[in-house]
Amino acid sequence: MSEPSHGEVVRNLHKDLARRYRLHKSSLINFWRSFDSRQRARCMKAGAKDGAVLRHSLDASLGNVYKFIPEWNLRDITAADSDLLLTLLEYRATTSLYEQYAGGLGDALGDRDHIAEMMRTKGLRHVDDYKDCYTFFLQDEDYGRSVRILKEKEQTLAEFGPAIEAGLCIPQAHGELVLYRQSTLLQCLVIMIDDILEGGSKTRKQRRQTAKPAEPDSNLTLRPKPTKQALPDVLMTARDQLAALEERLSLVTSEPLVLAHDVNICFFTRPELVPDEKGRSLGVHTDKYISGAVLDAVHGAVRATAIWRYIEQLLERLSQTPDKTLKPIVLQELANTCNLEYERAQQAFKRAVQTGTGMKWFKRVYGVYDKSGNARVTIKGKPDDLMAADPQLFYMLRLCQQETTAAKAADWLRELHLRHTSHPEDRQKLDSKETEALGNLEVIVSFISDLASVVSVPTPSRKKGQMFISRAHDLEAELKNYKKNLDLLDFAVPIDNLLEPGMADGALKALDDFIVAKSGVKLGFLYQDLILDSLAELERQHQEAKSKSARTELPPPAPLVIPEQPEERIQHRREKEKTRPTASKVFEITPSTKSPEVEKSAEDGVVTPKLEVKPATAQVFATLFDKSRARGSISWADFTAAMTALKFSVIPKLGSVFAFYPPSADQKPLTLHRPHGSHIEGYLLPVYAQRLKRAYGWDKDSFTVV
Repeated sequence: MSEPSHGEVVRNLHKDLARRYRLHKSSLINFWRSFDSRQRARCMKAGAKDGAVLRHSLDASLGNVYKFIPEWNLRDITAADSDLLLTLLEYRATTSLYEQYAGGLGDALGDRDHIAEMMRTKGLRHVDDYKDCYTFFLQDEDYGRSVRILKEKEQTLAEFGPAIEAGLCIPQAHGELVLYRQSTLLQCLVIMIDDILEGGSKTRKQRRQTAKPAEPDSNLTLRPKPTKQALPDVLMTARDQLAALEERLSLVTSEPLVLAHDVNICFFTRPELVPDEKGRSLGVHTDKYISGAVLDAVHGAVRATAIWRYIEQLLERLSQTPDKTLKPIVLQELANTCNLEYERAQQAFKRAVQTGTGMKWFKRVYGVYDKSGNARVTIKGKPDDLMAADPQLFYMLRLCQQETTAAKAADWLRELHLRHTSHPEDRQKLDSKETEALGNLEVIVSFISDLASVVSVPTPSRKKGQMFISRAHDLEAELKNYKKNLDLLDFAVPIDNLLEPGMADGALKALDDFIVAKSGVKLGFLYQDLILDSLAELERQHQEAKSKSARTELPPPAPLVIPEQPEERIQHRREKEKTRPTASKVFEITPSTKSPEVEKSAEDGVVTPKLEVKPATAQVFATLFDKSRARGSISWADFTAAMTALKFSVIPKLGSVFAFYPPSADQKPLTLHRPHGSHIEGYLLPVYAQRLKRAYGWDKDSFTVV
């Protein structure tokens, strides 16, 4: 994989704009004409860095911006009777880049001549001279292609002569300025479409979260955490986390609000958005990455659930068997799988930090990609320099470092938690995506620490205990290879279009069909089979170890397994699919085909008695279980107060993780993350509601006011 050229970026943005305009033309026209000047200005400023937009076409307060895109100004576009934006949208979305380059809108100059005029009258120049370099503005894939003449300059220029005379080939110093004008204006229009749809659509009103100051936790009944745990306690923790992830997967595939949230996280934390050593970053608003972000969001939910199900299965075997030959095999596999989950959570946290509060401390290595096709990002500078100036960021950078093991991460997380306790305002400086990723990292680090306290866990190995990991890596590489051919743009452009009726279901159905066509089976079956195959290999190694222990001679070597060719692997999966029982669908991503195992609640078949509560408590749960579009917001303090009013006690765990213990010992405790800003709102409302429904059978009718 290589970095896209400036011309390629412009071509992609033009395709993005054309697609958005085709899909949403009618809504854009209706919404824009219904907006007053203030609403129009709000849309323009929402998509600009720090809300900075030209006041008028000659406004020089933003430097050279007025020389490139003078038409993109508040006075001309936001006037209540102005249709200039709609005219610009139609022209830029429906004409070719070459037409925009050579011609012009109305009496305006084409992009080439506009830049030439700015160079002649305003002294506009490129910082690089691009000696002996030329840019071609031809149709299709050759548009914006630049070349350097290395030898035989006169002969080459003679060959370029017809194109130069026709204005199709110009010096690159001029061409780069033309491409910059086009890319800037196209990106402004792409972003503007998103903000107009956001402002006009009633469906999307619930997405944005308002930043509110943190409120101190109050009225908590604290129960001290047990000083010593046993293996059944760790198994219970694993089951609790598995239940949480199964519920999250169910929500990703049934609640458009949750799916859109996760897709946005995947899209806006891409490593390509981190500036390289020269300060260059790839376009944020290039739709070519959206389909991949949908796959990443859904795949991430399935993969995390599968990992924790496998961890639970290993712990069950560890707790049930006295077999001394099985224990070391299971422990090594458990150590490696937990480390896999730690690395997954650490990478997600790093992505959040490097595109959030820590962006200035990371750089993308130009042209370098890992085996999965992700751009390589490294920490620049020395994090130790931040120890006194910004302790929070110092701890976060330490957590991002590859050499930070799970054991060391526990130390840094404790330091970070102490910092948040003494300086709660620091936590509020984090992005919501950083808070969410930090909570997920805390879960696995805490779990590994608890596991190590009850059994002797070996060091993760790259040679032994690779039953699950090797298969997981192979499967991930296979899915990564499919990503470039996935097209879900009719459903997810812009991303929040997933919130519109039918769009999320359509995207998931198309994704399901795509995976089946490429791999032979559905995404969930790929991971279900991965778990079953890994457990079968675990048992095979166990039997081999028992045989070796019972005899002094070595057992015969295992038969050599020749990797299947892709076509054979797909055919094998399809044959296996014919014999698969319907009830085995545990990782379905299409809501209409979810299995009863996934859909049932914890209290299925049990009539839950009404809970008598005070009005304040009733209001909390009424908001939480409200399924209308205009969901409200609940402070963390009010939520914990409502839970304690129901006689739940609370155990603060590591960082933002809290365990809620019900009054009855027959019911399981529930682990929840304190949300960013200490408010439960937006996508978190259905997440919390689902967790409570699955754990205790609650819904909007479970509470009565006394």
